[in-house]
Amino acid sequence: MRNDVMTGKKKTTAVQDFEGALKRLEEIVERLEKGDVPLEKALDLYEEGIVLSKTCGELLTRAETKLQRLGRDLQGNLRLFDQQEEPEE
Repeated sequence: MRNDVMTGKKKTTAVQDFEGALKRLEEIVERLEKGDVPLEKALDLYEEGIVLSKTCGELLTRAETKLQRLGRDLQGNLRLFDQQEEPEE
């Protein structure tokens, strides 16, 4: 396996979307749960998992904020409102 794949930092920066980050996080959890990973590698995987967990949380928060701002305008069209704007009822 290539060294850049083995390190969490380079692998994490390659993951840009929620689905990719979640998939990688699930892979890490699976490997750690097996318990056959050397300590140093387990620590690297744990660190990568923490970063991915934070990334997923931030992406979910952004999506939630966007959904909260999504509303219908007077014509009934879906529209993304500014944070100060409120959708007309």
